[in-house]
Amino acid sequence: MGFLDSILGRKKPVGPNLDALFALPSAAISLQVSLDMVPTGRGSVAFRAPEGRAFADVEADVRRLLDADGGPPVQVATDDFGFTWLVIATDPPDVAAAVTDVHAVNTSLVEAGFGPQLLCSVVSFRDPQDRALGMVYLFKRGTFYPFAPQGDPATSQQRDNVLELRVRDLLAGELPIEADLSRWFAVWGAPGL
Repeated sequence: MGFLDSILGRKKPVGPNLDALFALPSAAISLQVSLDMVPTGRGSVAFRAPEGRAFADVEADVRRLLDADGGPPVQVATDDFGFTWLVIATDPPDVAAAVTDVHAVNTSLVEAGFGPQLLCSVVSFRDPQDRALGMVYLFKRGTFYPFAPQGDPATSQQRDNVLELRVRDLLAGELPIEADLSRWFAVWGAPGL
């Protein structure tokens, strides 16, 4: 950050801290105890997939990495906005394993030079009434926010704002929560949610 930036009031943007993902398993305990939200064992990583051989090689490496130790198979999906999602599902549901796999995918993409294409990662939860909750990690901001669609997460266009704010307040001391609510983007139809 230069002298001119400090005079003009520009701030250096917060960078990603992928290790923040590892705080999610302990936050999952708080979600389960306080809100009866149980981890589904699913996690996903969204990014803008570039064309070409280099990215195809990285995708193959990610699949080999996760399959090497008998880990969950990786599914690839594309959403309506053109983002590619790598979806991991653990069986039985294990939030720690899902977070570790999501971290591995993010790290592999960053190390291969595809960090700027990363959008977010989502780890999903459900309650006994089958309400969905996704804890969304914004890669470029290094922060989390809750996303709670009402109804079927694959087709719903309504959000449960009350639940999202309750989750924000509950996890404020455990996770770096995104303070700017305008950055709490809806991830409608996110694979893995």
